[in-house]
Amino acid sequence: MSREILMLVDALAREKNVVPDVVFGALEAALAQATKKRFQEDVEVRVQIDRASGDYEAFRRWQVLPDEAGLEYPDRQYLHFEALEIDAAAEVDGYIEEPIEAVDFGRIGAQAAKQVILQKIRDAEREQILEEFLDRNEALVMGTIKRAERGNLIVDCGRIEGLLSRDQMIPRENLRVGDRVRAYLLRVETAGRGPQLILSRTAPDFIAHLFALEVPEVEDGLIEIMAAARDPGMRAKIAVKSNDARVDPQGTCIGVRGSRVTAVTNELAGERVDIVLWSDDPAQMVINALAPAEISGILVDEGRHSMDVAVAEDQLAKAIGSGGQNVRLASELTGWAINIMGESEADDKRNDEIDTVRAQFMARLDIDQEVADVLIQEGFTSLEEIAYVPLAEMLEMESFDAETIEELRTRARDALLTEAIASEERVERDAGDLMSVDGMDEATAAHLAQAGIHTVHDLADLATDELVEASGMDTDLADRLIMAARKLS
Repeated sequence: MSREILMLVDALAREKNVVPDVVFGALEAALAQATKKRFQEDVEVRVQIDRASGDYEAFRRWQVLPDEAGLEYPDRQYLHFEALEIDAAAEVDGYIEEPIEAVDFGRIGAQAAKQVILQKIRDAEREQILEEFLDRNEALVMGTIKRAERGNLIVDCGRIEGLLSRDQMIPRENLRVGDRVRAYLLRVETAGRGPQLILSRTAPDFIAHLFALEVPEVEDGLIEIMAAARDPGMRAKIAVKSNDARVDPQGTCIGVRGSRVTAVTNELAGERVDIVLWSDDPAQMVINALAPAEISGILVDEGRHSMDVAVAEDQLAKAIGSGGQNVRLASELTGWAINIMGESEADDKRNDEIDTVRAQFMARLDIDQEVADVLIQEGFTSLEEIAYVPLAEMLEMESFDAETIEELRTRARDALLTEAIASEERVERDAGDLMSVDGMDEATAAHLAQAGIHTVHDLADLATDELVEASGMDTDLADRLIMAARKLS
């Protein structure tokens, strides 16, 4: 019988092109499954086959759990103190084993054993195929559409299948069974039928890798594609950067008579591609991304990570694009929120902001309008800047002498200190109100007050996800505090 096992392992390993250990493992699982059927209880069985002789033995095993744990499966688990009575060396999460009589190999049923073995081998083959595929590190996948399932397409990629779901297809693209198709590999999923490639033709990375195929300079590292944004099937923008001063990144990606960009467009079902020059300066990058619109002015708000972009009235439609497409793609490409406005609207907004800053300076620093206007003209927009900008920079202003500058800085610091004290008192007062909520502690109450959640009523009105976003606390705690606040409100 031992010889028969070794011959079977050798034959199956050769036939299925897998290592013998895979077949041994499958056979051990089949023998364990058959041996387990001898018991009425829900036992765990392990079978070990000697790789050299083919002899095998079986063991019934119990998992060792911590003493404080409950036994979910008493027939195959021991608590640690019980295990120690059997084996003084027993450790938590280890096993205690007892030799048992193994089922005879000839009696487990050749067909049943073969099914288990072949299934294990199929699983191993799939894993091996997947590993070989992933080792090639291919971002783009080429295959033939094999069949359609509920609007999704199954793509034959050689020895492995890919799934191109409906939402990852380019709109209005007509793909049929038998067509050759190229797609971007999003991820790998292990389905019931084995590993499956999840593909996309709409991902921004797809267009970046298509250009790498068409433009050798990208593959060679002379040109980098820094970012991409797409409205699949309609329009896309890519930002390109040259690592060699002699290479024009835009012209190189366009190609002679547009040959390279046309090849990408044809692959994307006619999707128009704008090639944008990359800039490390965010404002310049936004200007480049909004092309072909001409920009009159731009105001950067670092705090909100947004930009107000002013354009001439006759450039508004071009800057915004059909259905907001141009500004939306520019925003995705740059990572900045972009607010397009006409020059007159931009002037009105700028004047309103100047009026607000002027009023703040006059009230908080106790100065007249003329002094406030000088500060604004010098580029100051907040009390923090006046209080903490290096003194040397402020002394460069010709409008004020050193004594006036020092007085302005002192007043700004005093105003900020007064505001901080008032804010701290307000937080303490609000935190005190929140302390009436069951389960609330002082640190959490203070943190919520700083986040703008001032009263029990404010807390009760929030949804769990809103509180998590505002405070950073975990979902369970947020849910408990909200429910407790609602009982009080």
